Amino acid sequence: MVQATNTSPFAAPPRLGVRMRDGQVDDVAQVVATDAALVLVARLGARHGPLMFHQSGGCCDGSAPMCFPRGEFLVGDGDILLGQVGGAPFFIGESQYAYWCHTQLVIDVVPGRGGMFSLEGPEGSRFLTRSRLYQDDEWRWLVEHGKVSPT
Repeated sequence: MVQATNTSPFAAPPRLGVRMRDGQVDDVAQVVATDAALVLVARLGARHGPLMFHQSGGCCDGSAPMCFPRGEFLVGDGDILLGQVGGAPFFIGESQYAYWCHTQLVIDVVPGRGGMFSLEGPEGSRFLTRSRLYQDDEWRWLVEHGKVSPT
């Protein structure tokens, strides 16, 4: 007997980076990464040393997540540390965060040339930000723990 799988584009995405305890949300990561992204982060880290990410609403490379050697990109007062991707701090510009605060960022990798300033440029792959809306219980946890504003 063949099991049917839900391949609908409207199916709920998996809950990555959400820790449950006794059926209740116990932690919610605001940024997570796919296995493919983590492999690329590890490869870039082995080649370039400690890394960092910055997600902006930028002009030159659009809103692609940019990967730099740690400390090479200067973050400012308008940047928010959202979490870690493969051990690399992941920052987002405050204005971009205002648009995306209701979603969990999922860093992925797709074929193609990366941003001209991002380390993955010559790799034949580029980082891509996907997102999913938080479920109600995740949003409540984020609000209760001061990670997001309730509005």
